[in-house]
Amino acid sequence: MRVLLQRVTEGSVTIDQSIAGQIGPGLVILACAGHDDTPQIVQQMARKVAELRIFCDDAGKMNLSLLDIKGQALVVSQFTLYADARKGRRPSFTNAARPELARPLVDQFAQELRNLGVSHVATGQFGADMHVVIHNDGPVTIWLDSVELGMHS
Repeated sequence: MRVLLQRVTEGSVTIDQSIAGQIGPGLVILACAGHDDTPQIVQQMARKVAELRIFCDDAGKMNLSLLDIKGQALVVSQFTLYADARKGRRPSFTNAARPELARPLVDQFAQELRNLGVSHVATGQFGADMHVVIHNDGPVTIWLDSVELGMHS
């Protein structure tokens, strides 16, 4: 699983000119499942995201997690996180999981954040043409890959 975290003051996703999900301070999370991802990996990734200390404490140091600040999360499925642009000029997306595997895993990721106690978790719509508004705070943007984090056995 790959996720791109953006610490935000607010974020939203619009589908067909209607807001599908909206959050205040917290994280906009672009998420993509890969072929070898499992529910256990999704659960580990959600915990990593919820507990990652990337929010500032009173001293201005990144010592607080999304859970600590009672922040919100907007999860947006984005298969292009598995883009492979090593050959030619047109990226390949063959490393992204097929929709029938990816959709339930991305849905599970959002639910795992809720289960961990994230105050409000909004989502986009899998496979939809979405417009995402991200008011990046910092800016702070963090890339997490379950393979690089050793979550695959």
